[in-house]
Amino acid sequence: MSRILVAEDEPHILLLVQRKLEAAGHTVIATDNGNDALEIGLNSRPDLLLLDIMLPGREGLEVCAEIKNAYGVGAPPVILISALGQQNDVEAGIAAGADDYIIKPFSPRVLLERVERALYT
Repeated sequence: MSRILVAEDEPHILLLVQRKLEAAGHTVIATDNGNDALEIGLNSRPDLLLLDIMLPGREGLEVCAEIKNAYGVGAPPVILISALGQQNDVEAGIAAGADDYIIKPFSPRVLLERVERALYT
Protein backbone atom coordinates (compact mmCIF):
# COMPACT_ATOMS: atom_id res chain seq x y z
CA MET A 1 0.00 0.00 0.00
CA SER A 2 1.14 3.55 0.69
CA ARG A 3 3.80 5.15 2.90
CA ILE A 4 2.21 7.79 5.10
CA LEU A 5 4.04 10.31 7.28
CA VAL A 6 2.07 11.10 10.42
CA ALA A 7 3.20 14.07 12.52
CA GLU A 8 1.22 14.35 15.76
CA ASP A 9 2.47 15.46 19.18
CA GLU A 10 -0.35 13.88 21.22
CA PRO A 11 0.82 10.29 21.83
CA HIS A 12 -2.66 8.75 22.12
CA ILE A 13 -3.80 10.33 18.85
CA LEU A 14 -0.58 9.33 17.09
CA LEU A 15 -1.04 5.73 18.24
CA LEU A 16 -4.71 5.66 17.18
CA VAL A 17 -3.92 7.05 13.72
CA GLN A 18 -0.92 4.76 13.28
CA ARG A 19 -2.90 1.64 14.21
CA LYS A 20 -5.84 2.54 11.96
CA LEU A 21 -3.60 3.19 8.95
CA GLU A 22 -1.47 0.09 9.51
CA ALA A 23 -4.61 -2.06 9.88
CA ALA A 24 -5.64 -0.78 6.44
CA GLY A 25 -2.29 -1.95 5.03
CA HIS A 26 -0.37 1.33 4.96
CA THR A 27 3.18 1.83 6.19
CA VAL A 28 3.38 4.64 8.74
CA ILE A 29 6.37 6.85 9.44
CA ALA A 30 5.59 8.60 12.73
CA THR A 31 7.03 11.69 14.37
CA ASP A 32 5.95 14.05 17.10
CA ASN A 33 7.49 17.30 15.83
CA GLY A 34 7.49 19.55 12.80
CA ASN A 35 11.25 19.68 12.26
CA ASP A 36 11.45 15.91 11.82
CA ALA A 37 8.29 15.93 9.69
CA LEU A 38 9.85 18.38 7.27
CA GLU A 39 13.13 16.45 7.08
CA ILE A 40 11.35 13.12 6.54
CA GLY A 41 8.94 14.66 4.05
CA LEU A 42 11.77 16.10 1.97
CA ASN A 43 14.13 13.12 2.17
CA SER A 44 11.88 10.07 1.97
CA ARG A 45 8.99 11.36 -0.16
CA PRO A 46 6.00 9.69 1.50
CA ASP A 47 2.87 9.07 -0.54
CA LEU A 48 0.85 11.27 1.84
CA LEU A 49 1.51 13.51 4.84
CA LEU A 50 -0.91 13.72 7.75
CA LEU A 51 0.13 16.73 9.84
CA ASP A 52 -1.15 18.17 13.09
CA ILE A 53 -1.08 21.96 12.87
CA MET A 54 0.25 22.66 16.35
CA LEU A 55 3.54 20.77 16.42
CA PRO A 56 6.68 21.58 18.37
CA GLY A 57 9.57 22.85 16.27
CA ARG A 58 7.69 23.82 13.11
CA GLU A 59 3.95 24.07 12.83
CA GLY A 60 2.12 21.81 10.41
CA LEU A 61 1.12 24.77 8.23
CA GLU A 62 4.78 25.64 7.67
CA VAL A 63 5.72 22.01 6.98
CA CYS A 64 2.84 21.74 4.50
CA ALA A 65 3.84 24.91 2.65
CA GLU A 66 7.51 23.91 2.47
CA ILE A 67 6.71 20.39 1.20
CA LYS A 68 4.33 21.73 -1.45
CA ASN A 69 6.87 24.35 -2.50
CA ALA A 70 9.76 21.87 -2.67
CA TYR A 71 7.90 19.28 -4.78
CA GLY A 72 5.81 21.65 -6.85
CA VAL A 73 3.13 20.09 -9.01
CA GLY A 74 4.18 16.54 -8.07
CA ALA A 75 3.87 17.12 -4.32
CA PRO A 76 2.28 14.36 -2.26
CA PRO A 77 -1.13 15.13 -0.78
CA VAL A 78 -1.18 16.74 2.66
CA ILE A 79 -4.02 16.40 5.15
CA LEU A 80 -3.96 18.70 8.16
CA ILE A 81 -5.50 17.62 11.46
CA SER A 82 -6.30 20.20 14.12
CA ALA A 83 -8.50 21.16 17.01
CA LEU A 84 -8.63 24.59 15.37
CA GLY A 85 -11.91 24.37 13.53
CA GLN A 86 -12.95 27.90 12.66
CA GLN A 87 -13.47 28.78 9.01
CA ASN A 88 -10.37 31.00 8.97
CA ASP A 89 -8.28 28.08 10.36
CA VAL A 90 -9.44 25.81 7.54
CA GLU A 91 -8.81 28.55 4.97
CA ALA A 92 -5.27 29.06 6.33
CA GLY A 93 -4.63 25.34 5.92
CA ILE A 94 -5.86 25.31 2.35
CA ALA A 95 -3.83 28.46 1.61
CA ALA A 96 -0.72 26.66 2.89
CA GLY A 97 -1.35 23.97 0.27
CA ALA A 98 -3.27 21.34 2.23
CA ASP A 99 -5.44 19.01 0.19
CA ASP A 100 -7.81 18.37 3.11
CA TYR A 101 -8.41 19.49 6.69
CA ILE A 102 -9.78 17.27 9.45
CA ILE A 103 -11.04 18.80 12.69
CA LYS A 104 -10.38 17.05 16.02
CA PRO A 105 -12.01 15.10 17.47
CA PHE A 106 -12.50 12.88 14.46
CA SER A 107 -13.78 9.42 13.73
CA PRO A 108 -11.02 6.94 12.79
CA ARG A 109 -13.29 5.64 10.02
CA VAL A 110 -13.68 9.14 8.57
CA LEU A 111 -9.93 9.69 8.83
CA LEU A 112 -9.27 6.52 6.84
CA GLU A 113 -11.86 7.48 4.22
CA ARG A 114 -10.25 10.90 3.75
CA VAL A 115 -6.75 9.38 3.53
CA GLU A 116 -7.89 6.86 0.93
CA ARG A 117 -9.65 9.60 -1.06
CA ALA A 118 -6.49 11.75 -1.05
CA LEU A 119 -4.34 8.81 -2.14
CA TYR A 120 -6.56 7.39 -4.85
CA THR A 121 -8.34 10.32 -6.50
